[in-house]
Amino acid sequence: MSTQNTYVGAIDQGTTGTRFMVFDREGTVVTSAYEKHEQIYPEPGWVEHDPREIWEKTKRVIQDALQKKDLDAEQLAAIGVTNQRETTVLWERDTGEPIHNAIVWQDRRTTDRIDELEAEGKIEEIRAKTGLEADAYFSATKVEWLLDNAAPVKTQRARPASYRERAADGEICFGTIDAWVIYNLTGAHVTEVTNASRTMLYNIHDLEWDDELLEEFGVPEEMLPEVRPSSDDEFYGHTDSDGFLGAEIPVAGALGDQQAALFGQTCFDAGDAKNTYGTGSFFLTNTGNEAVESDHGLLTTIGFQRSGEPVQYALEGAIFVTGAAIEWLEDVELIDDAAETEDLARSVDSTDGVYLVPAFTGLGAPHWDGRARGAILGMTRGTRREHIVRATLESIAFQTLDVAEAMEADTGLEITSLKVDGGAVKNNFLCQQQADIIGAEIVRPEVDETTALGSAYAAGLAVGYWDTVDELRENWRVDREFTPEETDDVDERHERWTEAIERARDWAREE
Repeated sequence: MSTQNTYVGAIDQGTTGTRFMVFDREGTVVTSAYEKHEQIYPEPGWVEHDPREIWEKTKRVIQDALQKKDLDAEQLAAIGVTNQRETTVLWERDTGEPIHNAIVWQDRRTTDRIDELEAEGKIEEIRAKTGLEADAYFSATKVEWLLDNAAPVKTQRARPASYRERAADGEICFGTIDAWVIYNLTGAHVTEVTNASRTMLYNIHDLEWDDELLEEFGVPEEMLPEVRPSSDDEFYGHTDSDGFLGAEIPVAGALGDQQAALFGQTCFDAGDAKNTYGTGSFFLTNTGNEAVESDHGLLTTIGFQRSGEPVQYALEGAIFVTGAAIEWLEDVELIDDAAETEDLARSVDSTDGVYLVPAFTGLGAPHWDGRARGAILGMTRGTRREHIVRATLESIAFQTLDVAEAMEADTGLEITSLKVDGGAVKNNFLCQQQADIIGAEIVRPEVDETTALGSAYAAGLAVGYWDTVDELRENWRVDREFTPEETDDVDERHERWTEAIERARDWAREE
């Protein structure tokens, strides 16, 4: 394909907003636009998004980005999609109307259902099939809740039909956000393997929806999307020439956001690792064609799949709160702006014994405690906001160390270099602390929007805009490397951090 004056677009539909980015052959951003969407909190611990708003914002950012550079939609060789994972949408197949707000990955309303599964001894079976730690984080219990609790609509039948009945008749579609966006772009009801692997309904070894898990959660097979490769030579579909873009553009690649960052960071080989610092942090190591089972609280997940090739697996450490802890400092007015944290942290020599555990929505990998809650320990009358700010940044680094140690234990590989991306890595203090605390080189790339870049790469490879992954490796450029500095007290501080984690566990018990 001629690439002159053509580009690849990427829809990056995230937890707090939607971005559209256009990349050239060198992987450079040509134009972008971003819009936030509303966070809906119907009850404590519940988090929802309006799928209609997400789609409207998606259309708007695509149009805005193209207009900024006076680009025609027909200059897009392909569109890729990346998305917040696990977030669950059900919609009417005929009309495309959602039956309820999307239930977001952070939502904890189905924690009791996970407790039931544990009491029934089903956790190991779920892990063996899906690679996942049974948790309210994943889609399965969210679909189940929606089918049971969304208000049924009246049909032409004698009584209102339940959504489970209508789903069994093929009238209701289930999807994660990638499927919702692709459906609206192309009319196709498809997802791809990385997003399917996060539903807790998909067998990552057999590469198919699992009948026993579908039965466990009461999810009719008729409502499920078709599962396709992450980079699909046959394309998921095309945009409508009569639609909002006025052009037929192939939609040919999709990846869940963390796998997209793995792809964008060119972690194509077994042993390659990256950590994305966003709302939470997500540490992934490519394990090649082997699905490595974790004995240390990590998730086994699908990393990516190209057309005609076997899937590449990954081990993942999902940390629920990292960047969100910095946002919390703003919420409680300890800082005015995230950029302040670097200077404030540097202004003191240490945290003065203060440890902050940001378990605001429980603890993810490798601890997995949905009832843990945030804690600040070690404060004295001499504690100042600078100590708390520094403790917050160090909590991000220590959580990452916990995952890094689990990765090394599961794989037998020593992590000597870690590629990082996401908003928080602009903070040089955090990057240096991360290098010191995990004892590995931290490598920050020039293009830090690696999530969007990964989905662009997947779509571009599918349409021949790029021919080989070697071209993508050549695009990857280092902004800065952080080398570990000798610090005598890391082991002691980590030991105290571990004690702080124990204090925060199992706090949110029901009276």
